[in-house]
Amino acid sequence: MQNDLIKIVEVGPRDGLQNETNIIDTGLKVDFINRLTDSGLQHIEVSSFVNPNAIPQLYDAEEVFKKIDRKKNINYGSLVPNERGMQRALSVNPSSVAVFTAASETFCQKNINCSIAESMDRFKPVLALAEKDDLPVRAYVSCVLGCPYEGFIDPDKVVDLTLELINMGCYEVSLGDTIGAGTPWHAVKLMQALAEKLNMDKIAIHFHDTRGQALANILACLDFGVKTIDTSVAGLGGCPYADGATGNVATEDVVYMLHGLGHQTGVNLDELIQVGRFISDSLNRKNQSKVGTAGVPHEYASYQTT
Repeated sequence: MQNDLIKIVEVGPRDGLQNETNIIDTGLKVDFINRLTDSGLQHIEVSSFVNPNAIPQLYDAEEVFKKIDRKKNINYGSLVPNERGMQRALSVNPSSVAVFTAASETFCQKNINCSIAESMDRFKPVLALAEKDDLPVRAYVSCVLGCPYEGFIDPDKVVDLTLELINMGCYEVSLGDTIGAGTPWHAVKLMQALAEKLNMDKIAIHFHDTRGQALANILACLDFGVKTIDTSVAGLGGCPYADGATGNVATEDVVYMLHGLGHQTGVNLDELIQVGRFISDSLNRKNQSKVGTAGVPHEYASYQTT
């Protein structure tokens, strides 16, 4: 049995909701985030300050930030695409911000209409403003285990990009299997390449469960010292630029697995399950979490609050 503390970064309010077609009421988003906080999650990505024309669902990022019931020691993060987005974010005082790029040139063009190099240039004013305000900056890299346009992605390319982001000042780089293409073999190869060049405490993993491999991939990465996992309650989400991509791996399923391994998360699984059921019912969609649907068996009750 392990006893490591694993950081769960809940991306449901941003990555999970951004692909919903019907505009969600701001009050529901606020209620959702407050419930996630009450379940013990300490890192929650609240919204994104992207152009509303690109992602209409996140038009109310400022209002959501202003209305949530913030608690001490909780990281309420936001995604920012550029300097303009950063200026919007600074107006509502997030705990941290995140920038994003991709390991695939084609996906980068489809997603944010620029090359990888151009995306890195966009980060510079964001990082400068963040440094001025002493605001931590995270980075996302999409398509690290496969691209819908380019197929296999060379792990060395991911390593080089990750190192560049860290050297630019990002405290953590979240590596995304955006289309859920990877298997544990792919995940291991990437982790091996990363472990040779950098400290794994700067790595987070962000795996979609399109082909049912996310939990197995996460388990493989834990062996390399990864201690930060992005998840989305009830398996909410998808990607508007990757056909067939389903949501992030469900937070409930990851927490159940981690607690079963003896890891700590600080999350109350019973309460988290209720949050997943609440948001699924509110959105009138099927709960994609296996644990959220089945619940926790009695013999595992001792793992629920570790």
